[in-house]
Amino acid sequence: MTSPNFGPRPPGAEVTLLVVHSISLPPGQYGGPEVEQLFTNTLDWDAHPYFQTIRGLKVSAHFFIRRTGEVVQFVDCDQRAWHAGQSQWQGRLNCNDYSIGIELEGLEGDTFEPAQYEALATLCAELAQRYPIAHVVGHEHVAHGRKLDPGPGFHWSTLQQLTGWPAERFPPGTI
Repeated sequence: MTSPNFGPRPPGAEVTLLVVHSISLPPGQYGGPEVEQLFTNTLDWDAHPYFQTIRGLKVSAHFFIRRTGEVVQFVDCDQRAWHAGQSQWQGRLNCNDYSIGIELEGLEGDTFEPAQYEALATLCAELAQRYPIAHVVGHEHVAHGRKLDPGPGFHWSTLQQLTGWPAERFPPGTI
């Protein structure tokens, strides 16, 4: 499945950051096609009252991990997906320029499934073989005060244990 919501990375940009998000549409409902429809600009805005609040939104992520652990890719990793918005990590602005966005099917503050952690850890390892990944963080860590996902229900220690990565690769205070 391909999203039209992407563009080129700036010249010389290196992918060094993974940004973990959470999303469900409508909020709290899982398993439907709505997230894919949002990322491919095919969502029926009239299908649910909540959709009116996000009407016309043009967003994407490189990957979406369903609650079953199924991984769906929307944007080629060499391209710039529209996932982090106004953001910064360690003083560097515009995280979309140098990051890969991974959406987990879920709700900020809710818990995530073991299959999602397994798929995420596998994906992280595969991406680290291709790119010089220095950190994996949440949307909440790059968009302070604007975004809260994946939220307190996401267990960073589980991801750290599954990847075997050192604590320094994760947001301060999460491991």
